[in-house]
Amino acid sequence: MIIYGINSVVEAIRAGIARKIWLSNRDDRRLAQVLSMAKRQGIEVRRVENAVLNQFSQGVANQGIVGEVANPRKHSIEELIVNSSRPTLIVVLDGIEDPQNLGAIARSAEAAAVDAIVHQTRRSAKVGAVATKVSAGALAHVKLVPVVNISRALDEIKNFGVWIVGFEAKADIPYYALDMTQSIALVVGAEGKGIRRLVREKCDWLASIPMHGHVSSLNVSVATGILLFEALRQRTKVI
Repeated sequence: MIIYGINSVVEAIRAGIARKIWLSNRDDRRLAQVLSMAKRQGIEVRRVENAVLNQFSQGVANQGIVGEVANPRKHSIEELIVNSSRPTLIVVLDGIEDPQNLGAIARSAEAAAVDAIVHQTRRSAKVGAVATKVSAGALAHVKLVPVVNISRALDEIKNFGVWIVGFEAKADIPYYALDMTQSIALVVGAEGKGIRRLVREKCDWLASIPMHGHVSSLNVSVATGILLFEALRQRTKVI
């Protein structure tokens, strides 16, 4: 998989998944630091013209660096829950198709110590260069669980004693009233559509983020960040 941007490549190096790196010929302190990191790990590095980098990134701003990385490792729900030494915290993406939202959610998830992101393999955002760049490299560290069917995946998660919480704008329970210290899976849906009916029916609770302004909803990545850091706040307080 090809990625681009300094943070994306740096985190790929730290995660041990970088295979090859192309760097701009220009004199740049941050690029020199990446070059030093790559050499210490024995990663092949090539200096090339900006035109070559632009071809790799298809014209998208690349900050003078492109990397080839191993495809993200695929995890299973059972593996993650059984091996967790604390109450599980999972994010489930239902119908998220924008890779920028996926990247932003992954960035918040990694910062909030989420165990995994469950995402559908069809009709959903691709785990690629755009999502990786927006995540500031967090996708190199977050565990991903690709599934064919979200509804069936929720059944599997429930079988391991994990509570399912779906988020909808009109739900009666405010998110801060939930007990997020237990093992939970937070289900978020696409903007405008929300979570689908069959997915909603699998949820143990439906909760919302109360809105007090003129705008009726938040961007899904912003909303997910709020939910995750409430979970982290509760869990840190308990610890």
